[in-house]
Amino acid sequence: MERTTAGWGSGLLGVIIFSGSLPATRIAVADFSPLFLTSARAAIAALLGAAFLLGLRQVRPARGDIVPLAIVAVGVVVGFPLLTALALLHVTAAHSIVFVGLLPLATAVFGVLRGGERPRPAFWLFSLVGAVTVAGFALSQSDDDGSLKGDLLMLAAILLCGLGYAEGATLARRLGGWQVISWSLVLALPVMAVIMLATMPESFAGVGAPAWLGLAYVSVFSMLVGFVFWYRGLALGGIAGVSQLQLLQPFFGLLLAGLLLREPVAGIMIAATAIVVLCVAGAKRFA
Repeated sequence: MERTTAGWGSGLLGVIIFSGSLPATRIAVADFSPLFLTSARAAIAALLGAAFLLGLRQVRPARGDIVPLAIVAVGVVVGFPLLTALALLHVTAAHSIVFVGLLPLATAVFGVLRGGERPRPAFWLFSLVGAVTVAGFALSQSDDDGSLKGDLLMLAAILLCGLGYAEGATLARRLGGWQVISWSLVLALPVMAVIMLATMPESFAGVGAPAWLGLAYVSVFSMLVGFVFWYRGLALGGIAGVSQLQLLQPFFGLLLAGLLLREPVAGIMIAATAIVVLCVAGAKRFA
């Protein structure tokens, strides 16, 4: 019981940290290209992760862990950040959150496929209702219809992210949460460093302070610190159950989008949040 409670608490903290990712990315791509932003955030986080691994003298992963770590790297280090950065060139942060509402369901499915979990049927009902509620709410907040290209990019990002979350949580049970994301970042560092250097702007003179702050946030918090809490939460509380906390992420994200980007956020947030909280509680019970 204590492990489960700790897992849900850690997972919630991770969700709160991740909530700033899309608004911060939206701000950063105003002055940085999506490729440079994706590679730079991964490279910065990898250097921090490597410092922790070396400083705390962590044992290298076993050979059998390399492929799972590579899946994590492809899903959450490269795939999700790059695809969402590209998508945000075509849609608003508010519109993109429609798809974030599908992430808990995707993570739960991959938790079954990769983590061997078996939630009860009622869990899937709560998860589906929560996903539909979030998607419907986010659609009501978006000030545009998006674009097919942006929507497809977001859908691909969600699928890769769900896979990376589930794979990383399974590994975290053996290696530890912060170790999983740190080793995944280090594994991706050579490729990310090359891309960063190749896509670096000729001059940073035109880069504003908001873009630098956005890069700092997604590098330190979205790419590293958030995963420390998130993978720990998934490992302790269960992938399928704790993943439903992501249903709350769009509401935190929309609030930030409204405050930082002045994108419209309507008053029905309270009602939608109440439904989502009930869905999360139901999913927790039947996971």
